[in-house]
Amino acid sequence: MFPLLHIFLFLHLSFPSYVSSQQPNTTPCPLDFNALRNLINQSSKRPNLNSTTHCQYIRQGLRLVQSEYLRRTNSFFPPLTSAESCWNSYQFLVNDYVPNFDIRKSCGFQTSWISQGCMNITTRFEFESNVSVSALSNMVSSCNQSLENNSPCATCTTSFSGLASYLNGPSVGNVSDCTAYPSIYAAAFANQVGPTDEGTIKCLFAIDVTATASSGKGKKNVTIIVVVLVCGLVLVFVGFVYWFLWRRRKNRLAHKWNNRRIESNLSSRLDSISGSTTLIRFTIDEIKMATKNFSRVNIIGTGGYGNVYKGVLPGGVEVALKRFKNCSVAGDASFTHEVEVIASVRHVNLVALRGYCTATTPYEGHQRIIVCDLMKNGSLHDHLFGTRYEKLSWGIRQKVALGTARGLAYLHYGAQPGIIHRDIKASNILLDESFEPKVADFGLAKFTPEGMTHLSTRVAGTMGYVAPEYALYGQLTERSDVYSFGVVLLELLSGKKAIIEFNDGQPTLVTDWAWSLVREGRSLDVLEDNIPDLGPPEVVEKYVLVAVLCSHPQLYARPTMDQVVNMLDADIPVPNIPERPISLIADLDDIERSVSSSFSGNLSTAAGYQPYIIERETPLADSDSVKDRSLDKRL
Repeated sequence: MFPLLHIFLFLHLSFPSYVSSQQPNTTPCPLDFNALRNLINQSSKRPNLNSTTHCQYIRQGLRLVQSEYLRRTNSFFPPLTSAESCWNSYQFLVNDYVPNFDIRKSCGFQTSWISQGCMNITTRFEFESNVSVSALSNMVSSCNQSLENNSPCATCTTSFSGLASYLNGPSVGNVSDCTAYPSIYAAAFANQVGPTDEGTIKCLFAIDVTATASSGKGKKNVTIIVVVLVCGLVLVFVGFVYWFLWRRRKNRLAHKWNNRRIESNLSSRLDSISGSTTLIRFTIDEIKMATKNFSRVNIIGTGGYGNVYKGVLPGGVEVALKRFKNCSVAGDASFTHEVEVIASVRHVNLVALRGYCTATTPYEGHQRIIVCDLMKNGSLHDHLFGTRYEKLSWGIRQKVALGTARGLAYLHYGAQPGIIHRDIKASNILLDESFEPKVADFGLAKFTPEGMTHLSTRVAGTMGYVAPEYALYGQLTERSDVYSFGVVLLELLSGKKAIIEFNDGQPTLVTDWAWSLVREGRSLDVLEDNIPDLGPPEVVEKYVLVAVLCSHPQLYARPTMDQVVNMLDADIPVPNIPERPISLIADLDDIERSVSSSFSGNLSTAAGYQPYIIERETPLADSDSVKDRSLDKRL
């Protein structure tokens, strides 16, 4: 805000008496404009004023002169008979600063208003009689200090509110209305340094005298302002840093308490599992010692969950440690679920759980680790598709196939409740030192409530191993694992992966490729070349037919895992394999039409295989029509 007294500071203020005396029927003006003259002497330059603020500055300057008059005479206003001479004196000063600016005409001031105010209060006594003693005392105590700084000024002006309820009557004009009285009174009596003090003028009359100081003083004030601004910025910065550190500490504490709660809940759940088993709860120090502080050279496997490390426990026992990397609420759920599943089963063809570790450290964070027996011969995937191993003999392949089937049969029908693995594949079939297979990785396993025929769930698993009805509709049953087993068995027999790419670059499912050979009567062509110690043709062919039957696209054409074990282990013949009505890479339209297609074969039921025939209503789509379908319908 521009200094309000600047319109006065450059005026010649020595003429009030003789100007008044020239006016007829008036008395001389008793107001002493020397108060403004003293302010002029402090300035060496004149600022440019906005024309819209002239009237406001003139009003505030007049109130300053009135406060000095009140201090000398105990009267707020000059006599009415001197009103004309006072306006003329004031006008003369304004003319010297702002030529051709008529105060009364331009600002709408009437002559008598300079001698009139609020509620006919004209003297100090009348003012003090109209307000309460406590409100007045509060104002005096609040304003009796230097008002140059913002805080004391705010305290002083805030105390005016206590007088407002007493000064709510009518005012004459707008020169000295009711709101002006507290400022005029406080400058005259409450503040001991008087109305002409720089702090008082700035606070009570909104006039910044310091802005009119000489250039030297102005430079000093600029320096002070810069210092104040810098200090203010520093304080703001320090405050922000303090707030940031406080907020981070608060978040850390909240995170810490939340982690403790999660750890407590997790520990409680795991303890309940451990209570009914022989699981060992390892410490993080024991785990680090076993894995040489999670050395990279000890990594023997990786996956979406994290890494698997080889470790050695005290006593020389070799173990595999599965370290979960998703250490969050979701990761804890997955970790706890896998511990719960593995701890609930015991079978020679399932990976056995020795123990687990849950810990939170400053550097590693949340640690979730499962400790299992080490399978020294790696996984089936390593032997079939790796480069470090010789071809498996027929006897080992038989052992792996039958052991895996027994492990799955136990999960489906021996465990209570039953368990669907959902991720049967070659890399999840581990082999011990004697090539006994162990089904591993129960991170996706699902418990099956008793009496339920199927579960509807989010599709999970590995491409090429997922059963069609599960991939298409999310309907999960034990037969979904049977399909995956069929794919693994075909990989074991043929040495080909679940998805084959031939020379034309088009991917083909190993199940479709094997079925095409079986349908042509070339079952033995499914076998990998040069399998050591190959068994009798009839036994080998049985394994091929079981694999093709298990991987049948129609759910109820597949056998149960109990039936698979019987066919592989006993002299039970493989039933006729139903025609495959569609390819797994056919269109959805073909899949829908397959419901009404006819084919003969045997249906797997609880009572065994039963013959059935469905009349064909529409022919199957040939291979050319399948290729013409739009790609967006394909699986």
